[in-house]
Amino acid sequence: QVQFVESGGGLVQPGGSLRLSCAASGLTLRDYAIGWFRQAPGKERAGVACTSASDGSTYYADSVKGRFAISRDNAKKTVYLQMSSLKPEDTAVYYCAANLVRRQCASTGRPYEYDYWGQGTQVTVSS
Repeated sequence: QVQFVESGGGLVQPGGSLRLSCAASGLTLRDYAIGWFRQAPGKERAGVACTSASDGSTYYADSVKGRFAISRDNAKKTVYLQMSSLKPEDTAVYYCAANLVRRQCASTGRPYEYDYWGQGTQVTVSS
């Protein structure tokens, strides 16, 4: 059974940092592009970052470029999202998932390309 579990969310002040973790089980992580998505109340789930299966190359949404960094440790079956210079508009539930359509990130991708969604971790940026 494939399972993704996100952790590391919390309450942080504007300008602060958080590192999210996505622990995978039941699959060979290196075979999949992995994406981080977020969903704010009343909004659609949107792609934040993607890391490719083959070479670990990355892709970011314009709204987080230069502030967020996605990385992966295939041996530990874990994908990370380092978030810095956080803004109130980054407040959302953050999810990770595996891309079943492509192994190489050409963008952050659309939610329908992904499966094995975790339960999410809440990130709240507020003073």
